[in-house]
Amino acid sequence: MQRLHTAQLGQLYRIAEVQANALMPDCDRQLNELGFLVGEQVMVLRRAMPGADPLVVRIGMSTFALRAAEAALVGVQPEQASSAVMEGGRT
Repeated sequence: MQRLHTAQLGQLYRIAEVQANALMPDCDRQLNELGFLVGEQVMVLRRAMPGADPLVVRIGMSTFALRAAEAALVGVQPEQASSAVMEGGRT
């Protein structure tokens, strides 16, 4: 399983897990509240330069900026239709 912070730009992924982290105790809950739920589709749209932090991420019809440390808590699997455009969380 790959972590969201290492995901390729423009590649469609499906969330497989959102991990808890002792150093950021509420982060997994906050990510879930934003819609980062197991089974949802997600795509990294852009990375800031230099350092690639933060990441611009689309989930459903919402776009968020996540720090790499937050994105590292999200485990993803690539979707089969990687070139499909996300519309309303569907391909």
